Amino acid sequence: MEISPIAYIKSPYKQKFAIPRQPGLVKAALGEIIFEADYADVNCLRKLGEFSHLWLLFRFHETVEKGWTPTVQPPRLGGKEKVGVFATRSTFRPNGIGLSVVENLGWQQQGKELLLRVGSIDLLDQTPILDIKPYIPYADSIPQARAGYAEEAPTKIEKVEFSDSAERQLDDFEEKYPRLRELIISVLIQDPRPAWRHKQPDEKQYGMSLYELNIKWRVESDGIKVLEINLEND
Repeated sequence: MEISPIAYIKSPYKQKFAIPRQPGLVKAALGEIIFEADYADVNCLRKLGEFSHLWLLFRFHETVEKGWTPTVQPPRLGGKEKVGVFATRSTFRPNGIGLSVVENLGWQQQGKELLLRVGSIDLLDQTPILDIKPYIPYADSIPQARAGYAEEAPTKIEKVEFSDSAERQLDDFEEKYPRLRELIISVLIQDPRPAWRHKQPDEKQYGMSLYELNIKWRVESDGIKVLEINLEND
């Protein structure tokens, strides 16, 4: 069986660290799906605008070559308890296939390039897209469904603030990167640190890549403080 990508996504997430663990958690995470030439036909998207949300099937391209194991230690269980790989959404899977629901923000043709804008994404930049399907609420939403060990939404960090220098840097970059403040805050309140660090004292300074920016931050007693926002090459 051979499967070829129909498209690739441009995403603000340049590394696995800081990507939210589920789609829909960071509304300000916007992406563009760029179709491969064989599929850059507007007829493929006819009537797509009638659907507010879409299913994306994609490949975990950065982890698929690392293989998989029958059991996984999911972050929701503190990263210490093992469960079966098929009882998780781990990126380390037999076929390395992912599935996410995203917002449909409309498509556009630019010359020979066909692109589809999507929101609330949780995909790494340049992730290969294998298929796109409409999300259909009456069939896809099951309010009475059980969610096992992931029944409740994860606890969020309550406060994210910016240092004076980070505020100035944010002003410099927000024209080029709309909703940058909202994106940074929405990512950090998810607490992207390894699960085992969440309940321990942590004086480490962290960095994460969004767009072409390196955001440095640390955890303080009352929340998270963003220290600096710099271009990656600076």
